[in-house]
Amino acid sequence: MSRRTQKAAPGPGAGRPTVTVCRGCCCGTPAKVPRLDHEAQLTDLRTRLAGVARVRRTDCLDACERANVIVIQPSAEGREAGGRPVWLGQVNDPGAATDITTWVANGGPGLAEPPGVLDLYTFSPSRRVRHEFED
Repeated sequence: MSRRTQKAAPGPGAGRPTVTVCRGCCCGTPAKVPRLDHEAQLTDLRTRLAGVARVRRTDCLDACERANVIVIQPSAEGREAGGRPVWLGQVNDPGAATDITTWVANGGPGLAEPPGVLDLYTFSPSRRVRHEFED
């Protein structure tokens, strides 16, 4: 069965938004983004979103030129309301986690308007990358 046709059963927290934080070859490394405490950023997201969203770490989202990359996937309710995954790149400001967690805590994609400052981080990945990640 191809990867595209496999569907995993909904896991715990499937009804909540998911925040995927890239921490692979480029994102999350001091060599690429030296002035940010990468582990503190991840810990901050996990702490602030505990019980609100699933926060997961992944090795690579294949958008290395935009390190650090974070993807916000809508909850089931948010998707029903028209929300789609939002890709954020160059999330290298320590205050960005606050803007992200506030938005996600208010419902995230499809349910709440993101703070305007997140427009500075939003980008569209290539169709190939988007398709592999969002399926």
